[in-house]
Amino acid sequence: MIIIKNSEQLSLMRKAGRITAEALLLAADMIRPGISTKDIDKKIHDFICKCGATPSFLGYGGFPASACISLNSEVIHGIPTDRRILSEGDIVKIDVGARYRGYNGDSARTFPVGKVSDEALRLISVTEQSFYEAMKFAKAGNRIGDIGSAVENFVISNGFSVVRDFVGHGVGAELHEEPEVPNFGRAGRGARLYSGMTLAVEPMVNAGGHEVRVQKDGWTVTTLDGQLSAHYENSIAITDGDPILLTVVS
Repeated sequence: MIIIKNSEQLSLMRKAGRITAEALLLAADMIRPGISTKDIDKKIHDFICKCGATPSFLGYGGFPASACISLNSEVIHGIPTDRRILSEGDIVKIDVGARYRGYNGDSARTFPVGKVSDEALRLISVTEQSFYEAMKFAKAGNRIGDIGSAVENFVISNGFSVVRDFVGHGVGAELHEEPEVPNFGRAGRGARLYSGMTLAVEPMVNAGGHEVRVQKDGWTVTTLDGQLSAHYENSIAITDGDPILLTVVS
């Protein structure tokens, strides 16, 4: 069932989204060669709790950390540890969720570590822009397929591929709600968008093929061919006009 949020619920989601966005900004300031993913995770955890919220990911389905931090060919769900140290030339994906008074924000970014390759920078840029291409269609009256089609067409036109085994989703009182929001599909298909729907739209883009696999830890998803992957995500609210970005610092 797709849940339409009222103005009070949307206000709480804005607060959750702001905390999420601010946590990501703090994480961005920490990114440099030599720092561990565990250090970044702790900073995110402490900040979210200081804001009177709780980390949405911690314990979710058994996940052992407050943020998913994934390096290079890791697509999503990387587990922070003291042994994962950022190195010059890496790209790091940080996915954060904060739960505030019963509602969740969910957002992700991909960051370069020091000087990275031109192709890595282009992958990061295309992934981010594919989100904003999709936002042109994220309005009441359109369909979920319009969002996925916009992401896929832009990504493919730039020579990359979209992950098909993992998708975006509704977000609200639950971290994952209906509907699924694929980053591929046919325009004009799928669930219709209504004002008050809240979605986590999250392009996951691979430099090589779209195929992925889950590692032995049961969480970390990597590209099958070992090539780089990037991730960009915001929680949004559908309106009759332009969507509202909920995971921003305003």
